[in-house]
Amino acid sequence: MDSDGTQEARGTHANPVPRPAGPPEVPAVPPDGFTVPPRPTRAPGVPPMPDGSSFLTWLRTPRPEAPPGVWRFGHRPRPAEEPERIPTRQLVGGAVIAFLCGWLLCSLLYNGYLGGFWLWPWFVLAPDSWALGKAGAVGGVASYIYEGLVFVAIFALFGRIGHWPELWRRYGPAAWRRSEPSAAPPPAPEADPAEWPALRAAGAVDAAERLAADARAGLMRDVDHARIARAWQGVRSGRHSLATFSGAVLQDGAAACLHPSGARDLPTRLARHDLLTGQVRLGTSADDPRNPYAYRGTGLALGPELLGTSLLAVGPAGSGKTGAVVRPLAESLCLHALAGRAAVVVVGAAGAGLGPADAYDVVVRIGNQESEYDLDLYGGTGDPDEAAAVLAEALVGDLADPHPGSDSRRSTTVLAQLLGPFRAVHGRFPSVPELRQLLDGAPGPLAALRQGLQDAGQESLLRELAARERQMGQPGDVGGVLADRVALLDRPAFASFFDTSGATRPFTLKALDHPVRVRIDLPERGHADASRMLARLVLAQFTASVAVREDRSLFACLLLDDATGVVTPEAVRGIQRLRSGNAGVVLTLRTLDDVARPLRGPLLGATGCRMALSGLTPWDGQDFAEVWGKEWTEARDVTDRQIIAETPAGKAAHMLRRVITGKAPTARAVTVRQVERERWSASELAHGVPAGHAVLSLTDVQGEHAPPLLVDLRG
Repeated sequence: MDSDGTQEARGTHANPVPRPAGPPEVPAVPPDGFTVPPRPTRAPGVPPMPDGSSFLTWLRTPRPEAPPGVWRFGHRPRPAEEPERIPTRQLVGGAVIAFLCGWLLCSLLYNGYLGGFWLWPWFVLAPDSWALGKAGAVGGVASYIYEGLVFVAIFALFGRIGHWPELWRRYGPAAWRRSEPSAAPPPAPEADPAEWPALRAAGAVDAAERLAADARAGLMRDVDHARIARAWQGVRSGRHSLATFSGAVLQDGAAACLHPSGARDLPTRLARHDLLTGQVRLGTSADDPRNPYAYRGTGLALGPELLGTSLLAVGPAGSGKTGAVVRPLAESLCLHALAGRAAVVVVGAAGAGLGPADAYDVVVRIGNQESEYDLDLYGGTGDPDEAAAVLAEALVGDLADPHPGSDSRRSTTVLAQLLGPFRAVHGRFPSVPELRQLLDGAPGPLAALRQGLQDAGQESLLRELAARERQMGQPGDVGGVLADRVALLDRPAFASFFDTSGATRPFTLKALDHPVRVRIDLPERGHADASRMLARLVLAQFTASVAVREDRSLFACLLLDDATGVVTPEAVRGIQRLRSGNAGVVLTLRTLDDVARPLRGPLLGATGCRMALSGLTPWDGQDFAEVWGKEWTEARDVTDRQIIAETPAGKAAHMLRRVITGKAPTARAVTVRQVERERWSASELAHGVPAGHAVLSLTDVQGEHAPPLLVDLRG
């Protein structure tokens, strides 16, 4: 059993085992001969380890249930509400004053300045011993014990008044031990995840023993554990037999059920991942009063349960969208793909830093003649109507609102009138030059197409073609607009791409039924319009493909590093449908001005996770403030009223106080009331978010949500 049954990405690999799509990256050597140290291949604390002990520690670390977005690995839950906290200055001052008062009282009692009334219990209990005085050994020792107990009781009383226990908890050795990780006791065998209790309960004892032995010997990685757990889910769901699974595990151990690429890990890891929960850590929730107390100081992490509602990140260039958000998420989803849990497509400009080429199964470098893979312009479908709808969305989806003559529905009709007849005659869809000629109304290609339909007896398609010919040149015809857009792809740089004759190896998003890792590099330099068109094409094909998948247990995600010009009305509707198909998208924008004004509200409403990075403009902040809404908060109004003295003594005291403090005596009045205020105002988002931070709200696929959180993306 080499896979879990969902792992053969048909038509996307050059060989049965995919090879790296490009040469490995090597450290540069400066002219002076000084070699730059290689980049670390793993983030701190990431398994595997040589002896297996650290892997077992990682596996057994508690991961308690937590609110959405909390990094669960080793998480210690905090109260939902912040306890009343005494200020440090007041706490220390009160403790010192309480100690001095207790010491003074004990001194007065011991020296007899307050009389001997406090000794009456001793007279009652031991009158004879007390009569001996301190000359009697028994009586003297007992009296000292009694006095000591009284003094201890006095200090206990004053310690409670001075909050000594709180001072001890906050700054004593207990606080030091709390900050240090404590070794958890080993779990019972029936609850130890390293012993695979689910396999033992199902009767696969030999397989569980083999996996446990590999884990103890240091032969198992976190990806191996996640991959085998995914294969076991296939056994429980009935897709595979227990005998086949057990045989594969007994034969290969921790290397069983491999991904088709044969890889068991990524070549490099720059982020912290926890494949047991599926999370990747992006930063730390700031210890800020605007964050809920349960989130302050906790790690902030995302996983498929949150990405399933889609994520929109907005921030200027250099704010960390690619390095702090897209790159870690791409890494995490590639690890999930190696575990057989996810399929990921990462789209960005060439050289955007979205991970090394050998971290992906397929790398499509559009415009690069050395690219091993091509991109299917029609999404791998054989239905002319479906191909026309997707292609129309890519060509003129961004023109639908400002140009009524370029409506997507009419464009779909025009394309369908040409794609259907062409496929019926040639058995394939037209290439880019052929499609441009047909849209331009070139007499030769149209006549040849008409003749081919007549020879094949396709009367219905002949009527479609005749209708297209009648519409050419008439007012409102969108054929010219479509031809102009197709001309952007009919350039020498793209001459070897989008081929439909079978001479190239096109990648199609129909492969998202399998755990494939794909990176598509767009040629932004010199071809910005074409890049935006291709990004719309990939998004349209993605939303169309995930809607018809047979196996929706595989999470599918599209990461679009720059969504400028990509958001269209149809794209927003497609994003809204992704949650039900166990899929999601991650979109980044420099500003919401890159989205048409009527679409900004629907886009923010369609995405469950919204991120505003530092450097946002106030008008962008206003859109986020509106979608995050308002909340009831407690407002405190403090009023200082000057005190007027009426007696000579009072006036003298006020004058003395003014000389000492420099201020007139005042009386402070505090008014507390409930008011409704924005969670984050536009001004706070524009000017109150520090560099390297972001404000992030979260919603998971179950509907649980987290309010906007101030997050340090550098932590």
